[in-house]
Amino acid sequence: MRPPLRIAILECDIPQDNTRAKYGGYSGVFEALLRSSAKALNQPEIVHPDSGLDISKYNVVDDDKYPSLDDIDAILMTGSRHNSYEDIPWINRLVDFTTKVLAQDRVRIIGICFGHQILGRALGVKVGPNEQGWEVAVYDMDLTEEGKTLFGVEKLRLQQMHRDIVHTYPPNTVPLGSTPRCAVQGMYSPRRFIAVQGHPEFNEEIVTEILNKRRYSGVFPDGVYEDGMAKVGNEHDGLIAGKAFLRFLVEG
Repeated sequence: MRPPLRIAILECDIPQDNTRAKYGGYSGVFEALLRSSAKALNQPEIVHPDSGLDISKYNVVDDDKYPSLDDIDAILMTGSRHNSYEDIPWINRLVDFTTKVLAQDRVRIIGICFGHQILGRALGVKVGPNEQGWEVAVYDMDLTEEGKTLFGVEKLRLQQMHRDIVHTYPPNTVPLGSTPRCAVQGMYSPRRFIAVQGHPEFNEEIVTEILNKRRYSGVFPDGVYEDGMAKVGNEHDGLIAGKAFLRFLVEG
């Protein structure tokens, strides 16, 4: 049996109140996804759902602390309400750390939404607002042939919650898929990184809470909340993405 996968979750934000009460933070949301994905993978000799994951968490917004690369096998960067392109100290430190991870060949990277954008920024491509506006709730991701192979499906349905995007694929990166509003929905480099713009870790309850919060705080323009609420309960493929992440982490 393999030793546990040592995954450091870099928390780039805190959840809304109900989600925080249930999961304790975004690390808890991701731990639930990864353990459920390990169970669904049903290959305990590769990743045991109970003993095969050693998960640590780092609040990179408020604490200037990062894991030692010698002590981990992967980092997972979460989503965030913050802007990935901003020139502020904690985001700059996160980009620098990501660049450090990319410079070596053992520790792997998983990037989700904001984390996907931070990875794009560290790889030298433009990240920033999407002229086509928001994507919220469940969208179908049109997969490339490589994406179909990696995820094992023809289309991938993920919860979305973003206006910012990675504008172009970095050099030497495998495109995984797109939506009509976002050309760079996923990118991959074998044994180095995998990243998606969507949120495999989100469910209807989590996204509904965010939709309501952003509606009443005036973040959304007209129609975005209503569009999101119409799709938030649709089926999504978080577990399929989670299984792909685990296979990526153990691929030789």
